[in-house]
Amino acid sequence: MERNQPLKIFICAGEVSGDMHAAIVMRALRRKLGCPILFRGFGGDAMADEGAELLYHTDRTAMVGLTPVLLNLFFLLRMKAHLQREIVAWKPDLVLTIDYPGMNVRLAEFAHQRGFRTAHYVCPQVWAWKRGRIPKIARIFDVLLCFFHFEPALFRDYPLRAVFIGHPLVDEVAATFAEPLAPLPWQGTYRIALLPGSRSGEITRLLPRLLEAAKQLETRLGGDCSFVIPTPTAKMRALAEQVLSTCTQRPARIFFVDGLARQVLRQAQVAAVASGTATLEACMMGCPTVLVYAASAVTAYVARKVITGVKYLGLANIVAGREIMPELLQENFTPQRLCELLYVYLTDPQKRAQISADLAATTALLGLGKADERAAEELAALLER
Repeated sequence: MERNQPLKIFICAGEVSGDMHAAIVMRALRRKLGCPILFRGFGGDAMADEGAELLYHTDRTAMVGLTPVLLNLFFLLRMKAHLQREIVAWKPDLVLTIDYPGMNVRLAEFAHQRGFRTAHYVCPQVWAWKRGRIPKIARIFDVLLCFFHFEPALFRDYPLRAVFIGHPLVDEVAATFAEPLAPLPWQGTYRIALLPGSRSGEITRLLPRLLEAAKQLETRLGGDCSFVIPTPTAKMRALAEQVLSTCTQRPARIFFVDGLARQVLRQAQVAAVASGTATLEACMMGCPTVLVYAASAVTAYVARKVITGVKYLGLANIVAGREIMPELLQENFTPQRLCELLYVYLTDPQKRAQISADLAATTALLGLGKADERAAEELAALLER
């Protein structure tokens, strides 16, 4: 694409995962277009490292659950108004929003009404959060880049171009399998991964129950096992270690490692994983997994009211269309139940073989890789139209 002036893309990512996706797409767009591109908007360190001018940082915008949003409502309203003014003043060639639908759908609607081209990366989960939103999404965006194979069909009755690009994790998982095995502090015959989430609220709510289940499992296995917890940041590791120090019910052999979640899942024989993208990673790494989660009472109440379009919480189960990963949620997430499920996976070869086949079949539905290149092709075509 030949231009006298650099392309201007207003790019918006409100959480760490979106920031990482955005940075990958930024690189792919530069390779595809071969021209100078200015990126401006909000995001995190990965976007900043790629040269984006950040008006807000994910340190301030990343929020989970209803309560944090309500507590920060005035900030979010001021932020939205500020970003709307910036879009009008800067006049970008494209407004590219990455996930974070609560804010990004509203920004895209504002931009689209004023004649700006709009694209969204990561289809809003309209299949879970009321399908009545589908016509609105279709009106707001010119291009919708979807991670899951069933999403484009939701928009086939509308002029929106919804495209299945595959899941970006496909390439990341392939890279992990290509690496040598990382040295990890396993001890004993049985290797169990515990992933209590990446946010402080998740760790404080989930980790005590995971530790108690691990203690019970250790007893059933005669102590011939070890547990590894990969933590995403030094801050989350410190918090997890603090929680561990206060729990009397915990196994003898439990170790923390920094990052390396996919390597841990690659080497573990079973895992207990907090609901989120990590459960999909566990599926793709072929690790038999039990999904666990317990939200605050307010968040759980609201979720039960609004999540009406799917039977499952876990992404692997949603992609598979059936339960290939048991889900222990809220009051059903008990140490006793988790211990029992993990024990069966560890000791029943027939069950392990069946779940391994289910995980492989589900992984095959996530695409062939190179999602970033497909995204760049679609965005380049939109910019050239």
